[in-house]
Amino acid sequence: MYPGQYYIPQGAGLVGQPVNNGGPGTPTKQGQQMAPSVVISPSAPHVPPPGAAETMPGDLAPPRKSHVFDRLQTTPKDMSEGIRTPKRQHSSRFDISDQRQRELEKLQGFHEVPPNRRQELFMQKIDQCNIIFDFNDPTADMKSKEIKRLALHELLDYIANNRSVITEPMYPRVVEMFAKNLFRPIPPPVTPQGEAFDPEEDEPVLEVAWPHIQVVYEFFLRFIESQDFNTNIAKQYIDHHFVLQGRPTNAPQLLELFDSEDPRERDFLKTTLHRIYGKFLNLRSYIRRSINNVFFQFTYETERFNGIAELLEILGSIINGFALPLKEEHKLFLTRVLLPLHKVKSLSMYHPQLAYCIVQFLEKDSSLTEDVRPHPVPASSRLEDVVLGLLRYWPKTNSTKEVMYLNEVEDIFEVMDPAEFAKVQVPLFQQLAKSVASPHFQVAERALYFWNNEYFCNLVSDNVEIILPIMFPPLYENSKGHWNSMVYNAMKMFMEINPQLFDECSHEYNERQNSAEEREMGRQQRWEKVLERAKDRKNGVAVPPQCQVAEIPVHLDDIDQVAHDSQKRLHALKLDDSSSTERRPRESTASSVSTERPE
Repeated sequence: MYPGQYYIPQGAGLVGQPVNNGGPGTPTKQGQQMAPSVVISPSAPHVPPPGAAETMPGDLAPPRKSHVFDRLQTTPKDMSEGIRTPKRQHSSRFDISDQRQRELEKLQGFHEVPPNRRQELFMQKIDQCNIIFDFNDPTADMKSKEIKRLALHELLDYIANNRSVITEPMYPRVVEMFAKNLFRPIPPPVTPQGEAFDPEEDEPVLEVAWPHIQVVYEFFLRFIESQDFNTNIAKQYIDHHFVLQGRPTNAPQLLELFDSEDPRERDFLKTTLHRIYGKFLNLRSYIRRSINNVFFQFTYETERFNGIAELLEILGSIINGFALPLKEEHKLFLTRVLLPLHKVKSLSMYHPQLAYCIVQFLEKDSSLTEDVRPHPVPASSRLEDVVLGLLRYWPKTNSTKEVMYLNEVEDIFEVMDPAEFAKVQVPLFQQLAKSVASPHFQVAERALYFWNNEYFCNLVSDNVEIILPIMFPPLYENSKGHWNSMVYNAMKMFMEINPQLFDECSHEYNERQNSAEEREMGRQQRWEKVLERAKDRKNGVAVPPQCQVAEIPVHLDDIDQVAHDSQKRLHALKLDDSSSTERRPRESTASSVSTERPE
């Protein structure tokens, strides 16, 4: 499945069937089914799941007195006694209902009542689904939890398998039930050692209330995708507050749930938000701006948000549907929102989705030819902005990120017009030459793989007069000792395209190397003279005037350009001083007369 394509999770509407999505950016295992809901008898021992807070040392029983020898054995060497590490929040903080409300009784099925009573039964089942249970204690309210789960599945089947059953009073009740079960504060991720959660290394914490949360998402998706769903009625309840900001107390809403660690929930959220974007035209601009704000906060403030990949998947589909010509808002989104996302440390968590969005924008731009637009292409195109933006954020020391950048550049080459390529070829190949000469083998190998791309080779052959002088030094130096045979293939291609230019570059390279050796020898000799003269002065030996370092000829090429410019500025200042001194005597004499004391 490619980014930008979404669908309702398989199995939505089937009782007891798990959901298994394979969308990009969602680490679900193919072919692995979720464990079905199991009713545990009160006598069965409680075995907490791996990673739960109950399995941590010191949490299984109340603190008890111990001898000094026992404390020495149980206390780690690098931790002082009495300091407990903070526990990791093993689930979201739900607003648990009262004990009296949690005692549910099973209601009749929809097939057991006449049609005129089904709407009333629907509302009663919605009321049962508004009860929130504590899943941190598996032995609590087991019967009522199962009743609620069955009620959710019955509501799902009722909407999915019947026509003309959605009435206007159902809309506020369904939206309220969705918010009651899902909108909650997401705890900050903290590892058991008190360190910040690393999404690349640490295992995500799964929601213990998933048996209910999953069916709520499935039911809501079936509800808004039903043929009987009326957007004009629903937009009174699914509005700006539903997407981002809660009405009564600024409670976390739909967009903020993307920070959940559970990848299963983020996958359902991705589908839900995309369906809302497609159904509610009045919310599209607001949803895009809200996602932009999430990206801004992630890039410039926190650098931590779990749902960046899923939000980029949604944007990939949105960008694909942009109308032509692109609005100024969309162009700014590319340069000010998407490109800065490259500099975040956790780029590997969402880079495939980000690269897809960038390429989608460039494909839109390349379709705007002169036949479509009456005016010519501007001097600074979006492709030029993207390439220069990537070069601006190009990693200096992170080889893993550099490989990802090279992958993205090759994707950009696929949608690059030859005329646009000519604008960026010099800075782009200057960076590519550095990557070919990189001491990290993966970076150098990935850069050399560009010559296996047929379209890339065609662009290079058309502009070989500019590219070969840039690429010849790193390719020639690597050809003498590099283990990868692709270096020889690249050199051979340049030799076949323009043999005369290749010979000229080779001759120029050899001359430059020889002159560099001569300059290095001259520099070394001058330093030896300086050291010898300093040693003589230290020993009190008089240095003859003719013994100067300038005996050795100094070429202009050896002088540093910065020092040469500074010397020219000093000469200019001397000229200014000499001209100003001619105008000063009157002022100086006047001042001297005024300050002279009488004898």
